[in-house]
Amino acid sequence: MNGSPHILVVDDHRQIRESVTRFLEKNGMRATAAGDAKEMDAKLSSGHFDLLVLDVMMPGESGLSVCQRLSAERRLPIIMLTALGQEMDRIAGLEIGADDYLPKPFNPRELLARIKAVLRRAEPGEAHAGQFAGKNVRFADLTLVSDRRVLQTDAGKIIPLTTADFRLLTVLLERPRMVLSREQLLDLTSGRAAGPMDRIIDNQISRLRRKIEPDPLRPSVITTVRNGGYCLATEVEVLE
Repeated sequence: MNGSPHILVVDDHRQIRESVTRFLEKNGMRATAAGDAKEMDAKLSSGHFDLLVLDVMMPGESGLSVCQRLSAERRLPIIMLTALGQEMDRIAGLEIGADDYLPKPFNPRELLARIKAVLRRAEPGEAHAGQFAGKNVRFADLTLVSDRRVLQTDAGKIIPLTTADFRLLTVLLERPRMVLSREQLLDLTSGRAAGPMDRIIDNQISRLRRKIEPDPLRPSVITTVRNGGYCLATEVEVLE
């Protein structure tokens, strides 16, 4: 990333988006605000952004719809802002591709810390791909192309991965045949301690299974270990 990261803040509450953009700018970042999805699309088409701070509840297209659309179109890290108590919205956002969430009301310093953490994880190279940086990884009739953050099937089909998908898959590929608890996966992928939102891992595993399993209803690549967690039940080969 060259220069200061550029953050796009999308929230229909003017006071929130203006206070957040001012705070980010005071802390060395560039920040642009948008009041809804339509204005956001116009900003995205005319400039480059490194991360999106996105409110769930907006008039017009909702934040969840925006997150799903953008996750399919581009690799842009997304932090969702949700109202206190909207647990299902937080889970849904992470399931469709958001990288993190923050419930309202929030401390701007915590948002800044989350932004920095997500940006670090989104950086290409060793900090994000770990030991697989710059390499292709073969497993279960699929190849992970680390530099592009996509999966390729033997037939040549390309399967895009969100930042969260890529991070979770990399953690599993680095530890084949190892049983990892939900708490361990949560810590390794996001640096979070386990808590009431530890179902996030279950939802992220489900989303990843839909992309890599021959039959997601009967998973054989990422298996569930009762009272244990999850395990990548396949051999892993790093290709030169």
